Amino acid sequence: MIQLILILIALTIVGLLVYVAKKPDDFQIQRSAAIKASPDKLFPLINDLHIMQTWSAWEKVDPQMQRSYSGEASGEGAKYAWEGNKEIGQGTMEIIESVPNSKINLHMHFIKPFEGHSSIDFTLAGNGDETVVTQTMRGTSTFLPKLMCTLFFNQDKMIGGKFEEGLADLKTLAEK
Repeated sequence: MIQLILILIALTIVGLLVYVAKKPDDFQIQRSAAIKASPDKLFPLINDLHIMQTWSAWEKVDPQMQRSYSGEASGEGAKYAWEGNKEIGQGTMEIIESVPNSKINLHMHFIKPFEGHSSIDFTLAGNGDETVVTQTMRGTSTFLPKLMCTLFFNQDKMIGGKFEEGLADLKTLAEK
């Protein structure tokens, strides 16, 4: 009887590992917000990493986080590095494309808790007296992060929730 239970447990574990291994490596998380402000008012709030950190939801997770800036003051070549608690981890971010009033693309390099690379795009689409700001994160997950997401948390809900919170704070800042 014990042997049968151990075999069932082993088969369940193998089945879970096969399921995780077959999940797509690529992911995309996207959220949008309509903000009553023009693209030319919103663009500098995103294109300057010093200002971005005033509305980013991630900044609230660890107020003691260590931050540093390098490169350009804003736009292409602007760099930001962070090191924080276990929830925030450690990494760097750099603006690699900046198209005035329409798009900002950032490259993110996560060092801790998991090594990884992602791309974050902000697009601004004017629509009458408001602008739709869309934040999209794209990346590739290795096996361990896919396993963690399968077992313990919903990546889209967790990161997407932070995007929603940050876009709401951007809206508040821009609509003052």
